[in-house]
Amino acid sequence: MSAKLETKTRISRVLVLASYFGLLLLFTLWYLWLAPASSDHPWVVWLVHFLPLAAFAPVVVKGAPRGHAWLCFVLLLYFLEAVIAALVPTTRWLGLIDCTLLVTLFTSAMLFARWRSQLTRAQQVEAQS
Repeated sequence: MSAKLETKTRISRVLVLASYFGLLLLFTLWYLWLAPASSDHPWVVWLVHFLPLAAFAPVVVKGAPRGHAWLCFVLLLYFLEAVIAALVPTTRWLGLIDCTLLVTLFTSAMLFARWRSQLTRAQQVEAQS
């Protein structure tokens, strides 16, 4: 059981890291290069999108299960905007990529939090035995 949980945890962790950093890269490309805001300061729009997600970088890199669960709550707000962007013809493909990365990140982060917690409990039980 423990080996199976380790494999699941490892796979979900790789998916979390790939989709998390992919999302940060997408926001950077989207808001600064591909479709910048028409204002004088498109970097402000980028910061509003980038910073809340970047605040979770220590949690994602460290692999804290509880932090991954909190990340999922924040991702719900991003998902609302991604769906709206996917419905607008000018940003449809960016919105669809955004939705895909968000769904991948949400699912893998939630599963990582669950499986990592289960693995930790299983290892504690094994250590006590």
